[in-house]
Amino acid sequence: MGGWSWLCCGRSNAGCDAVRLPEPFHLPAPLPQWPQGGDFAKGTICIGELDVVNITKFRSIWSCPGASFYEPGGVPDGFHCLGHYAQQNDRPLQGFLLVAREVASHLLTSIKPALEKPLDYSLVWTNAGLNEDDNSECGCVWLPSPPNGYKALGYVVTKGPKKPSLEAVRCVRDDLTDTCKSFRSIVNLENVCQIWKTRPCHRGVRGHGIPVGTFACETESTESEESILPCLKNLDSNLKAMPNLEQINALIKHYGPTVFFHPQETYLPSSVSWFFENGATLHKKDIKMGDVILPGGSNLPAGGTNDGEYWIDLPDDDRNEYVKVGNLKSAELYAHVKPAHGGTFTDIAMWVFCPFNGPATIKVGFASFALQKVGRHIGDWEHFTLRVSNFSGELSSIYFSQHSGGEWVDACNLEFVSGNKAIMYSSRNGHASYPHPGCYLMGSEKLGVGVRNDVARSDFSVDSSTQYKIISAGHLGGAVVEPCWLQYMREWGPKITYNSRSEIDTVLSFLPFFLRFTAEAIFNSLPEELYEEEGPTGPKEKNNWEGDERG
Repeated sequence: MGGWSWLCCGRSNAGCDAVRLPEPFHLPAPLPQWPQGGDFAKGTICIGELDVVNITKFRSIWSCPGASFYEPGGVPDGFHCLGHYAQQNDRPLQGFLLVAREVASHLLTSIKPALEKPLDYSLVWTNAGLNEDDNSECGCVWLPSPPNGYKALGYVVTKGPKKPSLEAVRCVRDDLTDTCKSFRSIVNLENVCQIWKTRPCHRGVRGHGIPVGTFACETESTESEESILPCLKNLDSNLKAMPNLEQINALIKHYGPTVFFHPQETYLPSSVSWFFENGATLHKKDIKMGDVILPGGSNLPAGGTNDGEYWIDLPDDDRNEYVKVGNLKSAELYAHVKPAHGGTFTDIAMWVFCPFNGPATIKVGFASFALQKVGRHIGDWEHFTLRVSNFSGELSSIYFSQHSGGEWVDACNLEFVSGNKAIMYSSRNGHASYPHPGCYLMGSEKLGVGVRNDVARSDFSVDSSTQYKIISAGHLGGAVVEPCWLQYMREWGPKITYNSRSEIDTVLSFLPFFLRFTAEAIFNSLPEELYEEEGPTGPKEKNNWEGDERG
């Protein structure tokens, strides 16, 4: 696979351009021998009436200048393809396709088989010329026609106009499927056929949807709902492929990123216990004096909701400035382990705590302005999430949390510092996470207006592969005891009201008239919390604790 292939994407052979297929991606280091136990990293996962295997080696079918299409290679005996894979040519080949077989114990008990051949195929798109004698190099996208009560889970691609064999794929009984949505464009074929990457609609800890790795295909003649094929559904509630505690520790030690803070960072992280032991106080509404928090947080109010009755503050004595800048030596990452994509993946969310979030720096054109108030608040919780395949234990992607949103970055686009340990860059003062060094704007990159997020490597770092603590793993029952402070659902800093927006207005007043209103509109569109000094709630109050990450 890979190398040069002469493939034509036009309607004739004239002007055919060379298309270079993506090279397969491999992690920098081989995977270790994972500790034994359960079905984690065994290669096959049972999801009820089906066994599924994750195929990551492909055979190229057809390519055009924007993307390439593949079928799974090395499908085990008895397993069946569910559809084909597509991806852009400008990135390494990293993807998967699930293949499936019926579980032997269900073959005799089910009224209808779980898998059936399609009845036929309908042509969705082709670049073949109607008046051409030779269309052997054309690309064709076909939709399987499922029997009644079954659904197709993927499109089939051919090189040349010949209809695919009915043996090429299998359709799945509809009660074994779940809904999908498109979320990332792959390519627009001749501006008439949009190819999309898909993901399950029902995600998070309680989501049963399992991505198959196939693509969606939307043309002018199809409704968007029709073009998004379903995915599989895990009907086995035992989630047998999730890692045990020993395997979780092995995963973190093998993949745990090194978090680099900016060389000019003032407000570094600390452990939660260091924060408490050095004078952090618990305040109650209408009571002037705060109470010292015990080292484990056992005197924090547990449960409930963020009702404004309690908040945490810095020490009210001469330790205030000392605690505000954190303590890198004590810092540790707090790991929340949870199932993803119906238990076929494991998410390891790594939370970092900083006693203080510093003020923002805004950029307008070529000028930058360091502010005094905007963006600052006491207590800061940030995180990143490792997504690991439960078929093999291989790192698939990492989620980088960035203020009010974030992004998933595939393993092939990460930087690695040692073996398979990625690099995480934490932005100056704000502690948002990014995969590469540079200046990221929260605002308009095109106009060069927004809040700066500067990230760079420095001597300030935390190695999460060694400096970590597992604080929650619900699938293991009581094997992991959650710390007392994790049950505190209120704010980790006080709410201080002042007109922080006036700082922005002062900067805007110095701008040329033609630029002022554009910049003002951009700053008005930024999250409201940027202009408030209010401590965040803890990890368990975030919507991604039970749900999927925000894209």
